Amino acid sequence: MADVQVIGAGFGRTGTWSLKAALEQIGCGPAFHMIDLMPHPDRAPMFLAALRGEEVDWNAVFDGYCATVDWPGCTFYDRILAAYPDAKVILSVRDPEKWYASAERTIYALKEAAARGELEGDGPAAPPEVLGMIKQLIWDTTFEDRFAEKDFAIEVFNRHNERVKETVPAEQLLVYEIQQGWEPICSFLGVDVPEEEFPHLNDAESFRKMFGVPAGA
Repeated sequence: MADVQVIGAGFGRTGTWSLKAALEQIGCGPAFHMIDLMPHPDRAPMFLAALRGEEVDWNAVFDGYCATVDWPGCTFYDRILAAYPDAKVILSVRDPEKWYASAERTIYALKEAAARGELEGDGPAAPPEVLGMIKQLIWDTTFEDRFAEKDFAIEVFNRHNERVKETVPAEQLLVYEIQQGWEPICSFLGVDVPEEEFPHLNDAESFRKMFGVPAGA
Protein backbone atom coordinates (compact mmCIF):
# COMPACT_ATOMS: atom_id res chain seq x y z
CA MET A 1 0.00 0.00 0.00
CA ALA A 2 1.56 3.25 -1.11
CA ASP A 3 1.29 6.51 0.80
CA VAL A 4 2.68 9.15 -1.53
CA GLN A 5 3.51 12.25 0.49
CA VAL A 6 5.62 14.18 -2.04
CA ILE A 7 5.02 14.49 -5.78
CA GLY A 8 7.86 15.79 -7.92
CA ALA A 9 6.25 17.53 -10.88
CA GLY A 10 9.43 18.70 -12.60
CA PHE A 11 10.80 17.20 -15.81
CA GLY A 12 13.94 15.10 -15.76
CA ARG A 13 17.25 17.02 -15.88
CA THR A 14 16.04 19.57 -13.31
CA GLY A 15 17.98 17.96 -10.47
CA THR A 16 15.54 15.12 -9.91
CA TRP A 17 18.16 12.54 -8.93
CA SER A 18 19.53 14.93 -6.31
CA LEU A 19 15.96 15.64 -5.19
CA LYS A 20 15.33 11.90 -4.82
CA ALA A 21 18.41 11.53 -2.62
CA ALA A 22 17.49 14.62 -0.57
CA LEU A 23 13.95 13.43 0.08
CA GLU A 24 15.20 10.03 1.14
CA GLN A 25 17.76 11.63 3.45
CA ILE A 26 15.11 13.61 5.33
CA GLY A 27 12.74 10.66 5.70
CA CYS A 28 10.44 11.32 2.73
CA GLY A 29 11.39 8.21 0.84
CA PRO A 30 11.90 5.91 -0.85
CA ALA A 31 11.27 8.22 -3.81
CA PHE A 32 10.32 6.67 -7.15
CA HIS A 33 12.54 7.96 -9.98
CA MET A 34 12.87 6.76 -13.56
CA ILE A 35 15.89 4.73 -12.44
CA ASP A 36 13.59 2.74 -10.14
CA LEU A 37 11.93 1.20 -13.18
CA MET A 38 15.09 -0.83 -13.74
CA PRO A 39 14.29 -3.23 -10.86
CA HIS A 40 10.53 -2.80 -11.38
CA PRO A 41 9.89 -3.15 -15.15
CA ASP A 42 6.46 -4.59 -14.38
CA ARG A 43 5.34 -1.06 -13.49
CA ALA A 44 6.13 0.38 -16.93
CA PRO A 45 2.83 -0.88 -18.46
CA MET A 46 0.94 0.88 -15.67
CA PHE A 47 2.31 4.21 -16.80
CA LEU A 48 1.42 3.41 -20.41
CA ALA A 49 -2.11 2.66 -19.27
CA ALA A 50 -2.21 6.05 -17.58
CA LEU A 51 -0.89 7.63 -20.78
CA ARG A 52 -3.83 6.08 -22.64
CA GLY A 53 -6.17 7.72 -20.15
CA GLU A 54 -7.09 4.48 -18.41
CA GLU A 55 -7.75 4.22 -14.70
CA VAL A 56 -4.71 2.92 -12.84
CA ASP A 57 -4.14 1.78 -9.28
CA TRP A 58 -1.59 4.33 -8.08
CA ASN A 59 -1.14 2.32 -4.88
CA ALA A 60 0.17 -0.52 -7.04
CA VAL A 61 2.29 1.82 -9.16
CA PHE A 62 4.02 3.30 -6.13
CA ASP A 63 3.90 0.31 -3.80
CA GLY A 64 6.79 0.64 -1.35
CA TYR A 65 7.41 4.33 -2.12
CA CYS A 66 6.53 7.53 -0.27
CA ALA A 67 7.42 10.01 -3.01
CA THR A 68 7.83 10.26 -6.77
CA VAL A 69 10.20 12.47 -8.79
CA ASP A 70 11.26 12.71 -12.44
CA TRP A 71 9.53 10.95 -15.30
CA PRO A 72 7.29 9.06 -15.61
CA GLY A 73 5.53 10.36 -12.50
CA CYS A 74 5.82 14.06 -13.38
CA THR A 75 3.65 13.55 -16.45
CA PHE A 76 0.78 12.45 -14.22
CA TYR A 77 1.33 14.80 -11.27
CA ASP A 78 -2.31 15.94 -11.33
CA ARG A 79 -3.75 12.42 -11.35
CA ILE A 80 -1.36 11.35 -8.60
CA LEU A 81 -2.37 14.39 -6.54
CA ALA A 82 -6.03 13.46 -7.03
CA ALA A 83 -5.20 10.02 -5.60
CA TYR A 84 -3.22 11.51 -2.69
CA PRO A 85 -4.88 14.89 -2.10
CA ASP A 86 -2.82 15.70 1.00
CA ALA A 87 0.51 15.26 -0.78
CA LYS A 88 2.92 18.16 -1.26
CA VAL A 89 4.10 18.98 -4.80
CA ILE A 90 7.65 20.07 -5.60
CA LEU A 91 8.14 21.57 -9.06
CA SER A 92 11.86 21.41 -9.74
CA VAL A 93 12.76 24.04 -12.34
CA ARG A 94 15.85 25.16 -14.21
CA ASP A 95 16.86 27.79 -16.73
CA PRO A 96 15.20 26.48 -19.92
CA GLU A 97 18.32 26.83 -22.06
CA LYS A 98 20.42 24.94 -19.53
CA TRP A 99 17.70 22.33 -19.13
CA TYR A 100 17.60 21.69 -22.86
CA ALA A 101 21.38 21.50 -23.15
CA SER A 102 21.51 18.97 -20.31
CA ALA A 103 18.63 16.86 -21.61
CA GLU A 104 20.08 16.84 -25.12
CA ARG A 105 23.47 15.71 -23.84
CA THR A 106 22.10 13.01 -21.53
CA ILE A 107 18.70 11.35 -21.93
CA TYR A 108 18.30 12.29 -25.61
CA ALA A 109 21.89 11.31 -26.44
CA LEU A 110 21.27 8.01 -24.65
CA LYS A 111 18.12 7.39 -26.67
CA GLU A 112 19.85 8.17 -29.95
CA ALA A 113 22.97 6.13 -29.18
CA ALA A 114 20.87 3.17 -28.06
CA ALA A 115 18.87 3.32 -31.29
CA ARG A 116 22.12 3.14 -33.25
CA GLY A 117 23.47 0.32 -31.06
CA GLU A 118 26.43 2.45 -29.98
CA LEU A 119 26.25 2.26 -26.18
CA GLU A 120 29.58 1.30 -24.64
CA GLY A 121 30.66 -0.66 -21.57
CA ASP A 122 28.57 -2.77 -19.25
CA GLY A 123 26.39 -0.13 -17.62
CA PRO A 124 22.81 -0.76 -16.55
CA ALA A 125 20.66 -1.95 -19.44
CA ALA A 126 17.02 -0.94 -19.22
CA PRO A 127 14.53 -3.76 -19.85
CA PRO A 128 12.74 -3.54 -23.22
CA GLU A 129 9.38 -2.71 -21.65
CA VAL A 130 10.98 0.24 -19.84
CA LEU A 131 12.66 1.52 -23.01
CA GLY A 132 9.36 1.21 -24.86
CA MET A 133 7.51 3.13 -22.18
CA ILE A 134 10.14 5.88 -22.17
CA LYS A 135 9.92 6.22 -25.93
CA GLN A 136 6.14 6.46 -25.94
CA LEU A 137 5.75 8.69 -22.91
CA ILE A 138 8.65 11.11 -23.26
CA TRP A 139 9.79 11.24 -26.86
CA ASP A 140 6.66 10.37 -28.84
CA THR A 141 3.99 11.97 -26.63
CA THR A 142 5.46 14.70 -24.42
CA PHE A 143 7.76 16.04 -27.13
CA GLU A 144 5.72 14.78 -30.10
CA ASP A 145 8.89 13.28 -31.64
CA ARG A 146 10.24 16.84 -31.99
CA PHE A 147 12.73 17.10 -29.13
CA ALA A 148 15.51 17.88 -31.62
CA GLU A 149 13.67 21.15 -32.36
CA LYS A 150 15.06 23.16 -29.48
CA ASP A 151 12.47 25.94 -29.44
CA PHE A 152 9.62 23.45 -29.48
CA ALA A 153 11.13 21.35 -26.69
CA ILE A 154 11.66 24.42 -24.51
CA GLU A 155 8.07 25.50 -25.19
CA VAL A 156 6.86 22.09 -23.95
CA PHE A 157 9.05 22.44 -20.85
CA ASN A 158 7.77 25.93 -20.05
CA ARG A 159 4.16 25.00 -20.75
CA HIS A 160 4.34 22.06 -18.36
CA ASN A 161 5.80 24.19 -15.58
CA GLU A 162 3.13 26.86 -16.01
CA ARG A 163 0.39 24.24 -15.94
CA VAL A 164 1.69 22.87 -12.65
CA LYS A 165 1.70 26.37 -11.14
CA GLU A 166 -1.85 26.97 -12.35
CA THR A 167 -3.35 23.67 -11.23
CA VAL A 168 -1.72 22.85 -7.88
CA PRO A 169 -3.05 24.77 -4.86
CA ALA A 170 -0.46 27.35 -3.84
CA GLU A 171 -0.23 26.05 -0.28
CA GLN A 172 0.71 22.59 -1.58
CA LEU A 173 3.29 23.72 -4.13
CA LEU A 174 6.99 24.52 -3.88
CA VAL A 175 8.72 25.84 -7.00
CA TYR A 176 12.31 24.86 -6.43
CA GLU A 177 15.78 25.12 -7.97
CA ILE A 178 18.24 22.47 -6.87
CA GLN A 179 20.91 25.10 -6.11
CA GLN A 180 18.69 26.35 -3.27
CA GLY A 181 19.67 23.35 -1.21
CA TRP A 182 18.01 22.15 1.96
CA GLU A 183 16.21 25.17 3.37
CA PRO A 184 13.20 25.54 1.02
CA ILE A 185 12.49 21.79 0.96
CA CYS A 186 12.81 21.30 4.70
CA SER A 187 10.70 24.37 5.47
CA PHE A 188 8.04 23.26 2.98
CA LEU A 189 7.90 19.72 4.36
CA GLY A 190 8.23 20.74 8.01
CA VAL A 191 11.43 18.82 8.78
CA ASP A 192 14.77 19.80 10.26
CA VAL A 193 17.64 20.76 7.99
CA PRO A 194 20.25 17.96 8.00
CA GLU A 195 23.80 18.68 9.02
CA GLU A 196 25.08 16.84 5.94
CA GLU A 197 25.67 18.66 2.68
CA PHE A 198 22.87 18.66 0.14
CA PRO A 199 23.39 15.87 -2.43
CA HIS A 200 24.32 16.99 -5.94
CA LEU A 201 24.18 13.92 -8.16
CA ASN A 202 24.00 12.82 -11.78
CA ASP A 203 25.67 15.65 -13.67
CA ALA A 204 25.78 15.20 -17.43
CA GLU A 205 29.21 13.58 -17.56
CA SER A 206 28.37 11.11 -14.79
CA PHE A 207 25.16 10.20 -16.60
CA ARG A 208 26.93 9.60 -19.92
CA LYS A 209 29.59 7.45 -18.28
CA MET A 210 27.04 5.45 -16.29
CA PHE A 211 24.98 4.54 -19.34
CA GLY A 212 27.84 4.19 -21.83
CA VAL A 213 27.00 7.10 -24.09
CA PRO A 214 29.98 7.42 -26.50
CA ALA A 215 31.99 10.61 -26.52
CA GLY A 216 30.87 11.76 -29.94
CA ALA A 217 27.16 11.18 -29.38
